[in-house]
Amino acid sequence: MTSPEERFAALFDATHRALLAYAVRRVADPADAADVVAETYLVAWRRLEDVPPDDQARPWLFGVARRVLANYYRGERRRHALADRLRDSLTAIAPPPVDLSDVTAALDRLGDDDRELLRLVAWEDLARDEIAVALGVSRATVRVRLHRARQRLLREMSALADEQRVAPSGHVGDGWAPARPEVEEVR
Repeated sequence: MTSPEERFAALFDATHRALLAYAVRRVADPADAADVVAETYLVAWRRLEDVPPDDQARPWLFGVARRVLANYYRGERRRHALADRLRDSLTAIAPPPVDLSDVTAALDRLGDDDRELLRLVAWEDLARDEIAVALGVSRATVRVRLHRARQRLLREMSALADEQRVAPSGHVGDGWAPARPEVEEVR
């Protein structure tokens, strides 16, 4: 009489290639096929007493694999439906995308220290105490540097806006209309 481990090993050796080929032909990703086969053999191991002997074991395993695939497809449909619902709810509650190109351009004009400080606040969401620890300075120093960096950023954004309003050739705006000369009012 053979042990359960030996019986399972013989069953696996006799059928794993055919089951893998079966699963590969039915799923898009080979990794998913491997999961289907693994789940099929897990069922076979748990129900080894129910696995028919000899020639009947192979079709029995295909039946198990078929049910595992059905569960896989149901799970995929649920995941896709959930992803669709999440996508719909996010578009309903998420703000519209913001064009940050001006902010990015102004940020690029700043020095490395100012950029890093502003990024620690905006991107990393660090508090002043945390920034002080990260930079190895006092909280008061962070407060002063942050204030100055914000002021410089605002000046750079204003300068960029001015540059965009008046083109290098003296034209104003996007339509390249000629700039009106400044006229002094005489009193």
